Amino acid sequence: MQLASASFPIIPALGMFVAILIFLELGRRVGVRRLNVPGARAGVGVVDGSVYALVALLIGFTFNGAAARFDARRELVGETANVAGTTWQRIDMLPPELQPPVRDGMRRYLDALISSYTKPTIAEAKTTRQPEAITVAQNDLWLKTVAAVSLPAGEKARMLLLPSMNELFGAVEKERLARAIHPPRLIYVILVLATLISAVFVGYAIATAEKRNWLYMLGVAGTIASATYVVAELEYPRLGRVRVDAIDRQLVDLRETMR
Repeated sequence: MQLASASFPIIPALGMFVAILIFLELGRRVGVRRLNVPGARAGVGVVDGSVYALVALLIGFTFNGAAARFDARRELVGETANVAGTTWQRIDMLPPELQPPVRDGMRRYLDALISSYTKPTIAEAKTTRQPEAITVAQNDLWLKTVAAVSLPAGEKARMLLLPSMNELFGAVEKERLARAIHPPRLIYVILVLATLISAVFVGYAIATAEKRNWLYMLGVAGTIASATYVVAELEYPRLGRVRVDAIDRQLVDLRETMR
């Protein structure tokens, strides 16, 4: 059974939280066994600092990249809305009797586009393939437009309307492809490994306490898991609670004017 898209970013965060707690406990148990071993803690601070610095660098790198890609996607949606508005206005260049089929096709295309933005599945958000509904609506709009401008009465609109349609389809395609741009998986693998190794070191360092410091352990796991959650939200902004609805609203508002 497919998980609801809204819960998708929570999965890696919960997984990281549990894994960190497990490795903290592992490090603590190793540390308890070596409490009385001479020199067992020599140089621990130097090694810890190096690993912690690497984890901080990787988290900062992935977070900054995710935020930058999130902003870029918002700009692309804004560009799509702007081009769509221009295309809708240029339909006015057609004679009144030729406009209804093209305008109807434009409405259907935007409806399909808005639906794919506001109600995506996990598979749609992670694939580079255009949804079938958008493809069908796009082909229908293009055929209706070509048919209209091919008639003698619509020839005057050809030089502006067809390029505008192409620009609209190109803007949508560019936004769709931008969703597939993510860091190499190797970055995530290194981040997870470095995080778990640092958790072992943290557990080893707190092994001198008589009891488990749950506040400290939960704080470390919760902080890194929270960063993981935010990165996942930014990388897939239409699947979780961090949304691009504000910028998508431009398309919705534009569609509402197409009466």
